[in-house]
Amino acid sequence: MAFATFFSAEEWAAHFPPNLQPTGLAIGNFDGLHLGHQQILRRVLERARQGNCLAAVLTFYPHPTQVLRPAEASPLLMTLDQRLAAIAAMGLDAALVVRFDADFAKISPEDFVRRYPVETMHARMVAVGANFRFGHRQAGDVNALTDLGKRWNFDVESVAPVVANEVVVSSTAIRKYIREGQVEEAARMLGRPYAIEGEIRPGAGLGRKHVVPTLNLSTQQELLPKLGVYATEISLDGVSYRAATNVGMRPTFDGAHVTIESHLLDFSDDRTAGPMTVRFLTRVRDEMKFPGPEALRRQILADIENVKKYFHAVKK
Repeated sequence: MAFATFFSAEEWAAHFPPNLQPTGLAIGNFDGLHLGHQQILRRVLERARQGNCLAAVLTFYPHPTQVLRPAEASPLLMTLDQRLAAIAAMGLDAALVVRFDADFAKISPEDFVRRYPVETMHARMVAVGANFRFGHRQAGDVNALTDLGKRWNFDVESVAPVVANEVVVSSTAIRKYIREGQVEEAARMLGRPYAIEGEIRPGAGLGRKHVVPTLNLSTQQELLPKLGVYATEISLDGVSYRAATNVGMRPTFDGAHVTIESHLLDFSDDRTAGPMTVRFLTRVRDEMKFPGPEALRRQILADIENVKKYFHAVKK
């Protein structure tokens, strides 16, 4: 079956008749869908296929911290659409996205489990991370979920964290790496390069006039890598291109806003619109201010040569 997404318990119930579509269920925010999240989803897939159940995800939007403690909320690694696409790509069957608001935050752990995993999604097993918390003031934990599972006849599996390079894989750790420009470390935890999606927008024309032609990305994603130049992979219309990408303020031209500008290698089309994805592979240098366009041009040409060397080395 094609992956299906629902945005209320009523939508789910209308599509899946009661008691006819039991689920293997993963519950969580899954921001970034990193290696730890993937381990949870793989376990749900395995159990669901064994038990002839739907492999499903119960997730939340907005992120709870953005509602409960907005001043402390971290930028998210993924948009909701990216998160759902990544879940679908893993082979799951369906997702229920519950709107997290002030009223939802008041639901007790017992009422949450009764309404969603039990009455709506008919879970036969539930998989969560070891640090999973739920319900009003995060009063519920894995032990409480296990007790409720015994009451309502579903199994609970607590999936241990994944460790990469002696660091526990987490969305928090990945955000730190991205903020620091350590995109290779972030990729090790994500299981893939960190990606930003958006739309191509016409730029000011400064790159084409003074330096090299670029494609300029407009994105709604919340977290950008540290300002600087990166070797990247660009996806356009399902085709991948190697590129040098600058995330920066255009200090040489007294820029006031962060821009994402990519010079694609072996690409000559004059694009001014359309979807684009930028995957960050390695950091080349920090952002710098130059005395003028010619000095900037020389540096960018050197950056492009360094990016070519990176891709040549990767091929070996």
